[in-house]
Amino acid sequence: MQNLFDKNFEDILSKRAPLAARMRPRNFLEFVGQEHILGSGKILRKAIDTDNIPSMILWGPPASGKTTLAHIISSSTNAKFITLSAVNAGVAEIRKVVNQSRDNLSMYGKQTILFVDEIHRFNKAQQDVILPHVEDGTFIFIGATTENPSFEVITPLLSRCSLFTLRSLTATDMNKIVLSAIRDKERGLGDYQISFLEDSLELIIMQSSGDPRIALNLLELLVKTANSDKSGRVIINNLSVTEAVSRVAIRYDKNGEDHYNTISAFIKSIRGSDPNGALYWLVRMLEAGEDPLFIARRLIISASEDVGLADPYALSMATAAQQAVHVLGMPEGSIPLAEAAIYLATAPKSNAAYAALKNTTMEVKDSPNEPIPMHLRNPVTKAMNNLGYGDGYKYPYDFTNNFVEQTYLPNNLSNKIYYVPSEQGYENLIRDRLSEWWSHYRNDEKI
Repeated sequence: MQNLFDKNFEDILSKRAPLAARMRPRNFLEFVGQEHILGSGKILRKAIDTDNIPSMILWGPPASGKTTLAHIISSSTNAKFITLSAVNAGVAEIRKVVNQSRDNLSMYGKQTILFVDEIHRFNKAQQDVILPHVEDGTFIFIGATTENPSFEVITPLLSRCSLFTLRSLTATDMNKIVLSAIRDKERGLGDYQISFLEDSLELIIMQSSGDPRIALNLLELLVKTANSDKSGRVIINNLSVTEAVSRVAIRYDKNGEDHYNTISAFIKSIRGSDPNGALYWLVRMLEAGEDPLFIARRLIISASEDVGLADPYALSMATAAQQAVHVLGMPEGSIPLAEAAIYLATAPKSNAAYAALKNTTMEVKDSPNEPIPMHLRNPVTKAMNNLGYGDGYKYPYDFTNNFVEQTYLPNNLSNKIYYVPSEQGYENLIRDRLSEWWSHYRNDEKI
């Protein structure tokens, strides 16, 4: 039972809590954003309003409202609501919830909802413990994650949950949240008279990168440290906002989806021949603390896969950038990385070598034991020579222009073409040369 001292402590704590914590939405009237899943008539909104909560995964970027939505569900449902954090909970805590859920059902006829924040931090074994109890209805499961559930949630559990995707808050959403805090006299800053000069309010929102917690805590810091005019009005201008923000944290998880999505955007910008996009994603990764050698390795892959022999120097450029990062370290290593990214983005493109490798790999898997033609074999012993090893081999340097047409593939594959050069850059010269040398290249329609 809660005593008077506990109640006083909670009251004091709630008043001293950061503005972002005090302004956490308590119901849908205060909740901002996610209209695509919580708007009037939407399935999730109807499920919550009618207390027919399904097992679900809430997937969205940080500060999109996943945990807040779970709290709203907890306050609106008749079910027993239990919260676990995957950061510090384990199998023992899950089994305890299972026992509580069974007691709630058998003794009180009451359903239990288990909310697990950061479900992606649970390993497969921990998620396996949850699965059968979601299947048999022991409890309703709600998991929240910033990571792609297709990668981080086991398939059987994911298939038994509805997936709802939350989106980053827009500037309009952020504006509503900040203005609500400014006007709220009970929990917010309504007792202050605040004047925003220039476009300082918009600057606060921009510097917050869609995270209302950053915006509200920045706002509170500014209000409590800003100068006041003679009438007591708090004055906030662009300079004060800039001084309050030493460095905006870029949303980036080096082990999560941001890592893969950003490098994907970087490589696709190079492949799409856009040096501006390539530079933007490069700098965004570096500013977020990405390993520059990881970026360098991806540049080498891109040089081989996307530029290929359309510009043979591209691979040397990418490899040199990797070596330069080794020698220079950071931040100077960012310069050769930028040079390599620009070079690859502006180079002619061909994936012909990459496609040739894939085509040949498929052929070898389908025909792994084709005999090596006798003329290509090496007669290292007299017995091999007597068997005809090397017979009929034509030494190219004995012929005009150091070339002679002969078969270099197994007999059953002698007319196969795996490498089809493009007409881009240096590869166009390769194309002409092969057509001059090889009759099957001259006769092939693709050439």
